[in-house]
Amino acid sequence: MDIQITADSTCDLGESVQKRGIGIVPLCVILGETTYHDGVDITPQDIFAYVEKTGQLPKTSTPTIADYEDFFRTYVEAGKTVIHYNISVKASSAHRYAVEAAKAFPGKVYVVDSMNLSTGQGLVIMKACDLRDAGKSAEEIVEETKRIAPMVNTSFVPDRLDYLYKGGRCSRMTMYGANLLKIHPMIEMKDGQLIAEKKLRGSMEKCIASYIDDLHEMYPKYDKTRCFITHSYADESVVEVARKKVKELFTFDEVLETVAGSVITGHCGRNTLGVLFITE
Repeated sequence: MDIQITADSTCDLGESVQKRGIGIVPLCVILGETTYHDGVDITPQDIFAYVEKTGQLPKTSTPTIADYEDFFRTYVEAGKTVIHYNISVKASSAHRYAVEAAKAFPGKVYVVDSMNLSTGQGLVIMKACDLRDAGKSAEEIVEETKRIAPMVNTSFVPDRLDYLYKGGRCSRMTMYGANLLKIHPMIEMKDGQLIAEKKLRGSMEKCIASYIDDLHEMYPKYDKTRCFITHSYADESVVEVARKKVKELFTFDEVLETVAGSVITGHCGRNTLGVLFITE
């Protein structure tokens, strides 16, 4: 069986997309009256400039059912069986649209809710690629990736809360207090949705070190295949702390670094960083 793994652009997999042969359908980013496609004709720097100039966050939209049908059809007509991984259904309507589109290709397109976003979603996709390369059937890949989706640690620490405030995810008072007191929340995905788990205080370098210490305590057992350090153009000093801490505390076979795409960046702002991996 010729299996094609595909995903929404929110998986933030960077170079792994080409290396693992993953098909990507872009979500849309809307700046003012102009619509762009994530990873195609817009960059996070464009978003930073837009927010600084207008004080407004970009809007995002998902592919339509027809868009997903067109996307899937290309692979199906080439004789492939498609397994598609969406951003969490609790974060976007993309999954529902993809499920509806898959009905046009019975038995040829499987759609899976990753229950995650960014490289948390990416970890589920990479596991699907591992299973595909090991010769597993589409049904086996779908079953196993559905099993591990709730076990992914998707978490991150934002530098400032400006973007979360503009997006309605925290109050003005919380934002001002956090920025003034250098409070950085650890935000974690639970059951497919983001919640603030803990407040860290100090410089971003200090907070990232504490955050990774906490991950080490929280998840003593984990899948050692891979880990992602994903950030939204974070300062090199912040990324270097993450590199050293992960190497010191964990024993992953590979540690991959990626930069978040435009959709994810538009919600968290610059200098956000997360360490993501599959737990056991």
